[in-house]
Amino acid sequence: MDWIKRNLYFVIGTAVAVILLGLAGFYLYSKWDLNNKNLDQLNEAYEKLKNLAQQNPHPGSGNVNNIETAKEQQKELKGFIQKTRTYFQKIPAIPDVPKIKDQDFSEALSRSISQLRQAATNASVGLPPDYGFSFDAERRKVVFDQTTLPLMAIQLGEVKAICDVLIRAKINALDSLRRERVSTDDAAGNQTDYLTVPSLTNELAVLSPYEVSFKCFSPELAGVLGGFASSPYGFLIKNIAVEPGAPLVTDTTTATPVPVAPVMPVYTPQPVVPNRYGADGGRYGGDGEYRPGYPRPAPVQQPIAVAPVAPRPTGLQTVLDEKQLKVTLLVEVVKLLPPAK
Repeated sequence: MDWIKRNLYFVIGTAVAVILLGLAGFYLYSKWDLNNKNLDQLNEAYEKLKNLAQQNPHPGSGNVNNIETAKEQQKELKGFIQKTRTYFQKIPAIPDVPKIKDQDFSEALSRSISQLRQAATNASVGLPPDYGFSFDAERRKVVFDQTTLPLMAIQLGEVKAICDVLIRAKINALDSLRRERVSTDDAAGNQTDYLTVPSLTNELAVLSPYEVSFKCFSPELAGVLGGFASSPYGFLIKNIAVEPGAPLVTDTTTATPVPVAPVMPVYTPQPVVPNRYGADGGRYGGDGEYRPGYPRPAPVQQPIAVAPVAPRPTGLQTVLDEKQLKVTLLVEVVKLLPPAK
């Protein structure tokens, strides 16, 4: 203790030096560990840069930076997608309420089917007997599957939007409309009302398929395609099949009779048979020679057969006799997903 007292400053300095050496060692170790981590990150970045340099297209060199160009193009694409949302408006569900009850959907379904039938009647569009527009299984029920009831309301709105386009185009007849099965209630429905193709979901939208089959002429078909193109909703025609429709029945009792050319008989004169005194009272001799002093008879005119002339048609001439068509369209309803935040 006496030595410590005599060398107190030395002991304190030694203790401080030991503490500083310990702190220096800890600092060196921590920085050494940080240096190893930075080295690992540098090696990883180098490998990434090496892989990018070997890709096609090249990320760029000098004043050309393909990565920045790709980011700018991605930004432009997002802006274009945002602008096109105005052309893919959402089709309102029927009924369009936050919480759908059984009674709400039942009343909306009956009202929508009645409205579509009345609109088809006003536009002279033929429908199958007691047609339910692919909702035969649901329109006779009052209790539905609650888990799929919102999907049924969305489909009802989309079916009505598609039928509105067909009715406005004034097609001749709607044969069938098919949709995707989305509810357990669809299992009891008519199998011809449903498609086996499911909806498709990608990064931008949900594509729901529908198939419509109808009869029309070419002007009505043009009206249908134009109606889908000008609609504010997102309709995408994936496939179209056109074939000749059933021939129209013609009433044979009112058909115009075909004129028949009359046949005119050809007159053949009977030959003159000379007799002893002559065939005409003595003007000819027995040998048939003409005797002088008698008046010469007038020559017999032979009748000429004239071919009948067909009657000239009256009215406008038919240039194009169009036939009825049977058209089948596969239509996808494009429903955009909410934009990513």
